[in-house]
Amino acid sequence: MTNAIDSKPNNLSPKRIRLGVFAFYFSQGICFSSWASRIPDIKNFLKLGDASWGTILLMLPVGQILGMTLSGFLISKMGSKKILIASLPCYALSLLLIGCSQTELMLILTLILFGFFGNFCNISVNTQGILVENLYKKSIMSSFHGGWSIAGFTGSLIGLVMVNLGLSPFQHYLFILFTVGVLILFNFKYLQIDAKNISDKNSETKSTKEKQKPEKFLFLLGITAFCGMASEGAMFDWSGIYFEEIVKASKNWAPLGFTSFMIMMASGRFIADHAIQKWGRKRVVQLSGILISLGLFISVAFPNLIITTLSFMIIGLGVSSIIPTIYSLSGQKTKIPTGMALTIVSSIGFIGFLLGPPVIGYISEALNLRFSFALIGIFGICIFILSSNLKVFKD
Repeated sequence: MTNAIDSKPNNLSPKRIRLGVFAFYFSQGICFSSWASRIPDIKNFLKLGDASWGTILLMLPVGQILGMTLSGFLISKMGSKKILIASLPCYALSLLLIGCSQTELMLILTLILFGFFGNFCNISVNTQGILVENLYKKSIMSSFHGGWSIAGFTGSLIGLVMVNLGLSPFQHYLFILFTVGVLILFNFKYLQIDAKNISDKNSETKSTKEKQKPEKFLFLLGITAFCGMASEGAMFDWSGIYFEEIVKASKNWAPLGFTSFMIMMASGRFIADHAIQKWGRKRVVQLSGILISLGLFISVAFPNLIITTLSFMIIGLGVSSIIPTIYSLSGQKTKIPTGMALTIVSSIGFIGFLLGPPVIGYISEALNLRFSFALIGIFGICIFILSSNLKVFKD
């Protein structure tokens, strides 16, 4: 078995390798947050109702599902480095195409592309994260996801500036494409060389048949990730609209909710490893579920600017540690190759990230947006129950 440390290019320092991979997490995050920051503008430009917008958002998981099987196959054959270098520019270009969309049909097609390449980026960048984690021989996954969250916060601030400058989504996304291109250019050589060699340390002693059979707990971890990422996706795609339609914030203040959410999400991810060492994974994930439900229920009960902003911060802290913890567990506890385990868990989870927002749109059209947010709050309770009963969470 090839060790991750053997794939270190040109004997570069682990810190520089880590920073290089961090840049790719940041790049993916700023693409998605840039899309989310202009959702109210795009929705209003096309004059779509909540149900129609829910259908539009469904195109992201359609693209995700279309890319899911293919991405896992190509990464196993070609390695995550090549796939990430190829897919991230395509992801940024598809964002630019979204900014060009003048009709509902064009937006549907470009969002499918955005979801398709987003899946390739998601699986390959997290595979890179596990490779670097193996290099360090300790948990650092939360810091990588912290980079994604910092990008989300940065993207929301850039979006706020772009809106107030009166720049179109196309002009905004063109700037993001340039930024991502520069980050790729300066960091691609620091990616780990061959993701095909990721495997669990115990897998060599197992038969080929055993190694290829995923354990049941991976799917349960995926469901837990699904609940966490559905809550996260709701904040990405609907926080701005919630502030405009429910909180009655002005257009210039609509991105405030998303920004406050991202501040706490990013902060939480940089303290998650310390919290896990002090309290254990089980308690941290249980608390995360409680915070998600609490924040969503408060925002529904008291929809005013200050309280909703604070409640969105609570939600951000709640979702911050769930995905990094689950990804790390999926790599450490499985007996199948780590890359395969990560593909299973992250794919199920990311479907929640993309499927939750369209469902909110349909429920909002039938009832109202506050009721939709209350239903999403139930996912936090599900996280608490799952983490309380899954043995894999015991340290």
